[in-house]
Amino acid sequence: MAKTRNDAKEALVRQGADVPSAASEISEFLQKAGEIEPQAGSDGRLIFALDATMSRQPTWDRACQIQGEMFREAGNVGGVKIKLVYFRGFGECRASRWFESGEALAQAMSRITCQGGHTQIRKVLSAALSAAQKEKIAALVYVGDCMEEDVDLLCDRAGQLGLLGVPMFLFQEGRDSVAERAFREMARLTNGAYCPFDSGSAQQLAELLKAVAVFASGGRKALQALEKRGGQGARLLLQQLGTKGN
Repeated sequence: MAKTRNDAKEALVRQGADVPSAASEISEFLQKAGEIEPQAGSDGRLIFALDATMSRQPTWDRACQIQGEMFREAGNVGGVKIKLVYFRGFGECRASRWFESGEALAQAMSRITCQGGHTQIRKVLSAALSAAQKEKIAALVYVGDCMEEDVDLLCDRAGQLGLLGVPMFLFQEGRDSVAERAFREMARLTNGAYCPFDSGSAQQLAELLKAVAVFASGGRKALQALEKRGGQGARLLLQQLGTKGN
């Protein structure tokens, strides 16, 4: 693991980047990310990332239904474009094209089956960084239940997303403590939000994901308007973002 960290730092040096010390890395990212507001005007581009390992099948099936509701809710504001990123099996991580309709995304997701394997969240974050370097991304949503990777490497990439103004909204099924600490830290580094859910709170997950889609389409003002219409997911996200007003 130490070799992996050293390799990553050497790569940054070759690219001409300053490499912060281990003691200051997280605090420096937090300070810079704290100055960034989540982006509006990003053409409503939202990355929807899912853990598609074997334990995720029930949530994957539910997500196939929820994403249609996300498109419909965002359509009331101005629309949303969604890129699907998922990992499964042995080293497989894929990113789709940008979908502009719930039907097209649902068809793509219906062809995917969950397969056993370890988490590959680092690849998800790398895919998000690649997309964010080409065009403005309003937010990254991640839904998963565990974390089996080097948390420092994940936080490094999350910090880079934070510097690009891409908040992460992380939704954790269950309460695995290792995953929770990692997810909370990534949300904090990006000025995003973390929320746990369980198999009995599928409706809450649907409300939260619809709220994120509205955020991607119209920013905080649209999220606040959704809250005023009774959107429980919008209320929860605003509480975590600490933005009851602009």
